[in-house]
Amino acid sequence: MNRHRAIGSMKLINGTIKETVGRVLGLAHLEESGKAERSEGKAQIKIGRYWESRAKQR
Repeated sequence: MNRHRAIGSMKLINGTIKETVGRVLGLAHLEESGKAERSEGKAQIKIGRYWESRAKQR
C-alpha cells in the first residue's frame, strides 16, 4: 500500500462516519460533507492503484 491509498482509505473512513452521523442527527451539511469526503477518498485510492501498477511495470 502506498501513500495515496493510505490517505484515500482514511478519507473514505472519515467520510463514511461523517455521513452516518449526519444522517442520524439530521444534519444535512455534515451528511453532504461526508459524501464529498468519501468521493475524495475513492479517487485517492484509484490514484494509488494507478501508481502501484506503474511501479510494477518498471
